Amino acid sequence: MSVSESLLPYLHGNKAENQPIIVVDSREASGAPKILNALKEKGAQVQIRYLEKGDYVISDECAFERKTVQDFVYTLTRRYLFDQLFLLKDAYPKPFILIEGYLPIIYKYSKINPSAIWGAMFALAKQGINMIHTTNHKETADFLYTSARQEQIIEKRVPAIHPVKKIETLADAQVFFLASLPNIGREKAIGLLEAYDTPFNALANLPRWVKDVYGLGPVITQKVEEVLHTPYSEAKNRSKSYNEK
Repeated sequence: MSVSESLLPYLHGNKAENQPIIVVDSREASGAPKILNALKEKGAQVQIRYLEKGDYVISDECAFERKTVQDFVYTLTRRYLFDQLFLLKDAYPKPFILIEGYLPIIYKYSKINPSAIWGAMFALAKQGINMIHTTNHKETADFLYTSARQEQIIEKRVPAIHPVKKIETLADAQVFFLASLPNIGREKAIGLLEAYDTPFNALANLPRWVKDVYGLGPVITQKVEEVLHTPYSEAKNRSKSYNEK
């Protein structure tokens, strides 16, 4: 596609037939009304739906997960982000994470090394997760609107909501089983299976995880051990959230 072709939609004004459809997750719609209003002001046809994964869908290929810079750092420290984005990647061929806000603020956080954030961004990029940075809600709306027009008007694609990939194979089930353990997730679950071959062997060798599998330190193994060995009768009476420990 040439540059001149990519400019065609902008040379014909804002006729209704040239306006893109942007599907927005219902929870995102409630939490980011300024973005929705800005999209509508531009003429976008906003459809609010419940999305299993992702916040915005602009075609059958492209979906976006939006995070503020603060949310991005928070989800990294809780290890949620990689799982969210890998599920999005399973559902859409071209997944994006859209980071909104003043990025240098990461240097103000006292509890996380900025190098860890840059490292996480590099790891996501290597896995095929495209990254976009905007500074505020207006830029976010501008980017989504422009991207949606290019996908739908030039590329002739239509928005399509894809379900999150279900467990289809025995290998998927094994990964899902181990990934559900505290602070493990998909990446580390695969690492455990590559090291020990079966979930049973992985659990049987829990004391060796620190030595055998990269990224599994004593804090994680201690939490997994507690989940595996604490009687249910005791665990259900604990009032404190497990993730608050």
